[in-house]
Amino acid sequence: MSDEHIATYLNDHVAGSVVALELLELLEAAHAGTPLERFAAELRADVAADRQVLEEFMGQLNIARSRTRQATAWLTEKFTELKLRVDDPAGGALRLLEALEAVAIGIDGKRALWHALVAASEEAPRLRIVDYGRLIKRAEDQRVRVEEVRLLAAKAAFRAAQE
Repeated sequence: MSDEHIATYLNDHVAGSVVALELLELLEAAHAGTPLERFAAELRADVAADRQVLEEFMGQLNIARSRTRQATAWLTEKFTELKLRVDDPAGGALRLLEALEAVAIGIDGKRALWHALVAASEEAPRLRIVDYGRLIKRAEDQRVRVEEVRLLAAKAAFRAAQE
């Protein structure tokens, strides 16, 4: 196993979590006082906990966090936020839908990360240090929760188009 490759791969996923966490924080603020605020806060806590697991895993493998990737992730989130604002200046259902889709893609990527590490751990025993089954289940549960809200946002976003 190439240490450089695993470091790049894990750092990319830590960076992706930055984007998801920032988007969820924006959703919390935009929907303060509504059930969406609570949804976003709970999901953000779950994503933060998963990132913590990933960072601890990296620490056990002596992999440092990449500042370059962290900065790139921050910029990516800012561009994403700008895109969402341009697409739906009023901050309505389309912005919510697109933000949730970005988060959903991140969760799908996280689930893929855990599956990839399960497969890699067959050849690299040093990767057998976390409970991948639990992490995969958490990602699947998060994805189901996001999908429910995402579909409601889609209905609301496209309802206006039919009227």
